[in-house]
Amino acid sequence: MSRYIIVGAGALGALLAAQWTIAKVPVTLVARGASYEAIAARGIRVRRPEGDEVVSVDVVSSIRDAAPRLSDTVVLAVKSQDAESAIAEIAWIPLAHRVGVVADLPILTLQNGLASEDAALRRFDRVIGVSVGIPASHLEPGVVVSPAKPVVGVAWIGGYPTSLPGEEERHRGAFAQAGFAALIESDIAAAKRRKLIANLRNVVDVFDATIEQQEHAEAALAQEARRVFASAGLAVAAPPWDAPRIDVAEVPGHEPGHLSTWQSFARGASSEVDFLSGEIALIARRHGIHAPLNAAVARELGALAAHRGRPGEVSLPPEFASGWLPRERLRA
Repeated sequence: MSRYIIVGAGALGALLAAQWTIAKVPVTLVARGASYEAIAARGIRVRRPEGDEVVSVDVVSSIRDAAPRLSDTVVLAVKSQDAESAIAEIAWIPLAHRVGVVADLPILTLQNGLASEDAALRRFDRVIGVSVGIPASHLEPGVVVSPAKPVVGVAWIGGYPTSLPGEEERHRGAFAQAGFAALIESDIAAAKRRKLIANLRNVVDVFDATIEQQEHAEAALAQEARRVFASAGLAVAAPPWDAPRIDVAEVPGHEPGHLSTWQSFARGASSEVDFLSGEIALIARRHGIHAPLNAAVARELGALAAHRGRPGEVSLPPEFASGWLPRERLRA
């Protein structure tokens, strides 16, 4: 029977493993370090508005221990900055009974940004991009806060670089079983560009700034990103008219409000910013386009991550200085 092997036990990977286990979809979670120890000992605790649920999942510490088979599908659920190394590590691992290697399997790439699909395509023949929207939080190994109702999130699914109809529908059904609103996307790269623009609010969340300053900075970054994509001739998917509504409810004992990039800085983990604002800067440089705002954000938060800085330690870069941004909030 077909099984999903999830690589990565953060908010998305752990939540997917729990949801598929509940739905009786065969799944094995590959976790490491403290996450593996916590999940192996106590399962995954999913904190929901209606109360906590502890789910015992099949968890291993390496993909070798999962004994992958030709009928399996790999789900890459690590952060964008870890995708290349994770793909390289797992691609050439032999399958059970040595009938092939992991790269012979389909791989679902769940990362933000635009880099993971090409990294996977270098090794895997069947790449299915998934653009995921979930309001989940993960600050503790083995614990995920999932406040969304009536679905846990939304998943747009599409073959990369071209459509893979049979694969897309199979995985759409599996995500639906996991409690997601799942839709097939004809151009997953364009959909991920749309998501990247939305994810620019993640980087703004890390700075020491007022709500008004954050809103203006987010709008400025998004406007610059759209200009870069248009100048580079890269399509951005239109806002989906049929996107399901997600209500974010209160989870007892949990204080909502901070996004995944903030959570990474709060944990002292590596930063995804190189694949958010840094991706915009990369495209701009390749095409001779000026993108000072996204480049400044990537530089500022890259330096913050390099010395394990925490959220709120730096103000917005001076490149954002205009009539709405008080000078005293800017770094010298």
